[in-house]
Amino acid sequence: MNSDDKLPFSAFMPYPSSSDPHAPFIVTAGKKNNRSTRLIDTSEIVESLKTIHDPELPVNIYDLGLIYDIRLNDNNDLKIKMSLTAPGCPVAGEMPGQVANILAKIPNVGLIEVELVWEPAWTKDRMSDDAKLALDIY
Repeated sequence: MNSDDKLPFSAFMPYPSSSDPHAPFIVTAGKKNNRSTRLIDTSEIVESLKTIHDPELPVNIYDLGLIYDIRLNDNNDLKIKMSLTAPGCPVAGEMPGQVANILAKIPNVGLIEVELVWEPAWTKDRMSDDAKLALDIY
């Protein structure tokens, strides 16, 4: 097998988001907005993300540094890139869906796309100071 034949980790997810083994693992929720009466604030997104905790650690996924990118457009459609602490995480197939479903509860939110990425790899350096303190990591 040459390097072009290697499959991405998403090809091994228990519930792949696409039949294409080279496609990224993306979960969606909500529906696309044509227009919105109120623009969502990024702080609402962050507060929602802070309600989701890693099942093995007593820290939320935002403070753990698992959220790599938040993109919010003018119609309140939302794109999130996230990772997990390790590719072998037992909730790898579930966590992106949980993120999408929590964000779908924000009033006036549009289509939510949560993409699970593995590069750059997560390290403890991505954690907030609060998370490091809670886990006694410095």
